Amino acid sequence: MLFSEALKKESQHIIDDIYNDPFIQGMLQGDLPIDATKFYLRADASYLKEFANIYALLIPKVNKLEDVKFLVEQIQFIVEGEVEAHEILAEYVGENYDNIVSEKVWPPSGDHYIKHMYFNAYAKENAAYTIAAMAPCPYVYQAIAQRALQDKQLNRNSILAKWFDFYSTEMDELVDVFDKFLNKLTEACTVDEKHEIKMCFLQSTIHERNFFNMSYIEEDWLYGGE
Repeated sequence: MLFSEALKKESQHIIDDIYNDPFIQGMLQGDLPIDATKFYLRADASYLKEFANIYALLIPKVNKLEDVKFLVEQIQFIVEGEVEAHEILAEYVGENYDNIVSEKVWPPSGDHYIKHMYFNAYAKENAAYTIAAMAPCPYVYQAIAQRALQDKQLNRNSILAKWFDFYSTEMDELVDVFDKFLNKLTEACTVDEKHEIKMCFLQSTIHERNFFNMSYIEEDWLYGGE
């Protein structure tokens, strides 16, 4: 079994949990709370900015010009292409997207996730660690969207169904490229190194679950005091 396939297999139970958690179920039913939707958009806008920065950190770690070109294209997609999915949610909310995300949020779970990716980008020379930290993001969205489109409970009358339509195909190329990166970059890794990279991937999958859940509960920092 290819390394990338093994990672996906081991993460499946976490993805099942994500699918059955209230955020995705609310998307599926077309009744996701408006405040949770706006919170997600605000948090994801902050997340994607950092995701683009981590792509930039990957560029010096790859050798082929075609790989550099692909990473640059992905930065461009984050800046322009993925906004289409956000616009679907903004339409559901009934507000202008730019107005929604003008209010910034930086929740604990999102903070933890972003720092997890930065740590692997800065602390590990092998790009496999960084990619393992990043790869669950497109994979989770792809897997959830494709599953939703086969789910009889999907509310096709809701604008939110278009969100699943978008992610059911838009992540395909990125998932495929990340798979190839992970398989190639781990060929010479030791058993212990492969275990570390696997843990990195699974931890990010859990971070994906926490990200949806933090949006649903509108997570905040609990500093205490007055």
